[in-house]
Amino acid sequence: MSETVALVVAAGRGTRMSGDVPKQYRELAGQAVLRRTLKAFASHPVISRVYPVIHRDDLESFTAASAGLDLESPVHGGTTRQESVMLGLEHLAQTAAPQNVLIHDGARPFVPATLIDRVISSLKQTEATIPVLEVFDTLKRMDASSIGETVERAGLVRAQTPQGFHFHKILEAHRASKGLSLTDDAAVAEKFGIKVMTVPGAEENIKITRDEDLKRAAFWLQAARETRVGTGFDVHKFKAGDSVRLAGIDIRHDQSLAGHSDADVGLHALTDALLGAMGDGDIGSHFPPNDPQWSGADSSLFLKHAHDLLIDRGGELVHADLTIICERPKVGPHRDAMRARIAEIMGVSSTRISVKATTTEGLGFTGRAEGIAAQATVTVSVSRS
Repeated sequence: MSETVALVVAAGRGTRMSGDVPKQYRELAGQAVLRRTLKAFASHPVISRVYPVIHRDDLESFTAASAGLDLESPVHGGTTRQESVMLGLEHLAQTAAPQNVLIHDGARPFVPATLIDRVISSLKQTEATIPVLEVFDTLKRMDASSIGETVERAGLVRAQTPQGFHFHKILEAHRASKGLSLTDDAAVAEKFGIKVMTVPGAEENIKITRDEDLKRAAFWLQAARETRVGTGFDVHKFKAGDSVRLAGIDIRHDQSLAGHSDADVGLHALTDALLGAMGDGDIGSHFPPNDPQWSGADSSLFLKHAHDLLIDRGGELVHADLTIICERPKVGPHRDAMRARIAEIMGVSSTRISVKATTTEGLGFTGRAEGIAAQATVTVSVSRS
């Protein structure tokens, strides 16, 4: 099978947007624009490697935006898009040249997998192919501030990325076009005499260029998502010991909690709440209590696993609310540390985490200080299925 790699070009400065942050690192519904773009290619089953091309001043921003994604080391780009692509292609030539390469704009975060499929499939019959959309609006050419003429739109299309090429052909074309100012890689291929074929593009595959585009992308995301709520409840009894672990924090106490893992009742309830919001079973189905590998395990592994599942499915934690039910130990002095630890495990802001405590006024097993219970409610945002 022919190897296909992706070159994601993200070295631009985004001068047509306000502010000092390049558009590819602007936040879009909780994630950097570039992260969404890279994830689309990193998760595609036919793309074997993903090479980001970034500005040398953006390494810190890129590292934060790409954390956890399966990517190749970034390539430093140039002063123009054409130069950045050229540097990316030369890097591929010097390392492991593929048969096919897809070249994509880092500021197109909504590229669908079906569009990537169409481009890759087309490369079985042609050396170059690009996705295009029809032009429906009447086109005008302006002369200063007035209309100069109406442009015939028959035969005109809007070009998108990813643009796909047989690697060695587009590499030769770029080398031959060095120093020119061409706006996309199809133009480079055309200049070199390569026939460029087309496949249908996707309306959602927008390119974020101006502030208005970012707002439109946020509205589009919101319309394509739904909010879900999950609940979790867990109980652990006391045993002999000198501390308890609650919400990821060790608290000195005259007893400990009994359980197969570290018996962190707070993190267990949160894990069940997240899995419930996704409709994905409970903590016992993912980490069976009769499995010896989880004996004494740190429950942060369970919570991180559930949160990672949410992220992998394109979801996002909106808020988590944990209530710990016990007579003692006192939770209040440790509440901020618990919030910080939960936020750290899931890689979110502590402003999304709430920790409360209550008693049962001496009633029931918690009132008799026989154990601790916890109840959790989480709100998540996920793509509509």
